[in-house]
Amino acid sequence: MSEDSGPASTEADAADDESETDTADTMRERAGENRVKLWLLLRANRLVVAGVLTVAVFVVFVAVAVVFSPSLAEKVGASDPIETLFASMITAIVTGATLVVTIGQLVLTQENGPLGDQQDRMDGTLAVRDDIADLTGAPTPTDPAAFLDAILGAAAERARDLRDSVSDQGSDGDGEGSDRAALRDDVEDLATGVTENADAVRGQLDGAEFGSFDVVFAALNFDYGPKIGRIERLAVEHDEALTDDERDLLGELKESLSLFGPGREHVKTLYFQWALIDLSRLILYAAVPALLVAGLALAAVDVGTFPGRTLGVDHVTLVVGGAFAVTLLPFSLFVSYLLRVLTLAKRTLAIGPLVLRDSE
Repeated sequence: MSEDSGPASTEADAADDESETDTADTMRERAGENRVKLWLLLRANRLVVAGVLTVAVFVVFVAVAVVFSPSLAEKVGASDPIETLFASMITAIVTGATLVVTIGQLVLTQENGPLGDQQDRMDGTLAVRDDIADLTGAPTPTDPAAFLDAILGAAAERARDLRDSVSDQGSDGDGEGSDRAALRDDVEDLATGVTENADAVRGQLDGAEFGSFDVVFAALNFDYGPKIGRIERLAVEHDEALTDDERDLLGELKESLSLFGPGREHVKTLYFQWALIDLSRLILYAAVPALLVAGLALAAVDVGTFPGRTLGVDHVTLVVGGAFAVTLLPFSLFVSYLLRVLTLAKRTLAIGPLVLRDSE
């Protein structure tokens, strides 16, 4: 899908409004249409995905080896494909593990730096926390889920305050009454979208712990960008009907929504670092048994090592297929984590009112 455009026409504005009204249900609809895809890319435990990939490699390897002629057992007796295969795998495992260690070092390097740089990071973090404390009227939580929950709670409260203010204001005269009625309708739609979306995401954040993907996935479901864009259009289209107090409330709502953007990006960045460190550690763990299996297959497996057949499949084919799948486990872990990280990065490319449909 394409990006939103902003032509100054009634038809385009109406299309944008309709799009934003339906935004709260977008993730739910996508989940229904692409449930398996979302599970694979985002929701599933990464170890489970790596396990599924490993089993799939084993099944495909054995199936192809059985179908093609001559059989793998005959090839092993005539030549030595096992030596060629697992000698290459040993080289790939050692090279891949070294590369992963390098990636881990690069991630950790971002946490190191001169004292002045560390002080700048601390000052920036504390400044944002002060802004959020002013917004919520309470100390900013230190837990990432509670941190995002506080911003969403403030946004929902300000949306309700704006709706109540506009509803309580009377109107004088037919022209002004018509303007106020249109304003009330637009504010009602805006406030309902903000409060319902915020309440749903706050429910998902309740009990979520950082380190799992739950916090980041819940944050993805709050579409603050289109809401900021709608506030900007509402302020322009109803400038004459808005009172000064309502303009202030609209500005406060926009401020609360705009704080959610950098807050979500901060939590997402921390998750990226956390996940890449976990990935580096898991690949190093998996590299040792993978090397051991590859070495044993290279040194001990021959056509006579595992004679016989089960269900028409040579035992040597099953052993070689299993050994090959195990030696690919570090790569399966790499693929499973990168699928999530890259998908998350694509869905959060834009920050602010710029909406990339593929990233929502």
